[in-house]
Amino acid sequence: MEEGRPSQPVKTNGKAIATLVLGICSLIVPYVGLILGIIAIVLGTQARKAIRVTGEGGNGMAIAGLVCGIVGVALYALVILLLIIGISIFAGSGMY
Repeated sequence: MEEGRPSQPVKTNGKAIATLVLGICSLIVPYVGLILGIIAIVLGTQARKAIRVTGEGGNGMAIAGLVCGIVGVALYALVILLLIIGISIFAGSGMY
């Protein structure tokens, strides 16, 4: 590195930023969080592959977005499963 010349900052991958935003939104936005989580998982996987190839920055953001997306999808899957179990118990009890 030469004196007097600042080094160029590493470009952050855009998909990594989108993954982080969608992953966080999958945890806090009701009703569409499942869809946002799935999109975050797909984008996060693509972002990590692109970062490996191009050497761009943002690997940490991609991983954090992936984790948030996976947790969001798992939570919504658990809610849906509990809802199905509750409906089937209620329907089988004859109280309707």
